[in-house]
Amino acid sequence: MPVITHQVRVRYAETDQMGIVYYANYLVWFELGRVELLRSLGLAYSQLETDHGCILPVVEATCRYRSPARYDDEILIETRPSMLRGSVLKFAYRILRKGGNGEQPQLLAEGETVHVVCDAELNKKLLPEHYADALRELMAGD
Repeated sequence: MPVITHQVRVRYAETDQMGIVYYANYLVWFELGRVELLRSLGLAYSQLETDHGCILPVVEATCRYRSPARYDDEILIETRPSMLRGSVLKFAYRILRKGGNGEQPQLLAEGETVHVVCDAELNKKLLPEHYADALRELMAGD
């Protein structure tokens, strides 16, 4: 299944006093990956909210940490939609340190988030069809 990759550089503010990326920042990177995935499909998260009255609250998040990221590392955020069923949407992520000089990227963390498509009052609703179609097409590998 195709993934969308976005690159960031670890900022000093994202690290703790040990110089290691604070664990909660991986969830921030997951969000960045979701936004960039939608953008790569020609869709905007902001328009999902303003034009369609949809929000995507996170109802579950998991992250498995494999190796630490540190200040100034170049990080690759791989994001893919992994499930869309009714109002429920799931994304999968891999966070990697970019390899240099022909080295392979190193897996730092992997995880998933589960979202429920809702209106502003948190009532479930369906994802607008053109968003759903674009995500299904990506999941199908087209």
